[in-house]
Amino acid sequence: MKLFFKKRMKLLTTTHFKYVFNKPKKIKFQELIILTRDNKLQFPRLGISISRKDIKHSCRRNKTKRIIREVFRLIQYKLICADFVVIVKLYFKNTNNICLKEKLENLWSYYYR
Repeated sequence: MKLFFKKRMKLLTTTHFKYVFNKPKKIKFQELIILTRDNKLQFPRLGISISRKDIKHSCRRNKTKRIIREVFRLIQYKLICADFVVIVKLYFKNTNNICLKEKLENLWSYYYR
């Protein structure tokens, strides 16, 4: 099975994000929040929101985004067809990459088919 993360699987425009932010279903974990809203497509889509106030250095923000996208890419075939927005909170910076992957996998398990 080939697992890709193509452009069509991203939430790109503000209207896509506003659609999810309008009436989301939320799952919170200490450093992460996943907002979800059903879509009428045949595949899940991902959006990531990390503010500069929460993670100041761009290299850390980009690394965090890469990890989130990679975990999503690996489990996308298990997920329901919905739009997801992952929000990273302020006190995430004390967590290492391995813990972040584990937390994401646990959070995504709520959205398995």
